[in-house]
Amino acid sequence: MKRWNACFMLEWDYETKAGDFPMKIAVTRTAQEKLKEKTAGKEGYLKLKYDTEGCGCVVSGVSALWLVDGVDSGDREISTEAGSIYIEKSKEVFFDESMTIDYSDQANCFQLKSPNQYLNPRMSFINKIS
Repeated sequence: MKRWNACFMLEWDYETKAGDFPMKIAVTRTAQEKLKEKTAGKEGYLKLKYDTEGCGCVVSGVSALWLVDGVDSGDREISTEAGSIYIEKSKEVFFDESMTIDYSDQANCFQLKSPNQYLNPRMSFINKIS
């Protein structure tokens, strides 16, 4: 069954299930060091979040790294050199199959890249642990 998404006229195949395609996330050495620094002494899970809060339309979301207490049943685990990163299966469509998490010392922030584009050149790290 196919249906058009009114937000940006994308044809979506509802029979394709989230998690049907392989996803690879590489984490650069610089990003690994910064993640260790930011998570030192904290127990939690690293989540690559596609945040749409306050964006109006789901396609206007922004990616961010969240440190969270736990994972949800709808999250998918991606194994990386830096450990597991979780992503919401329902939001996978907004990411590329192959991505790299890097850290820019000049911009003082993380970056999410794919071979074809920057998905977020100024990606935030947010500690959501209570």
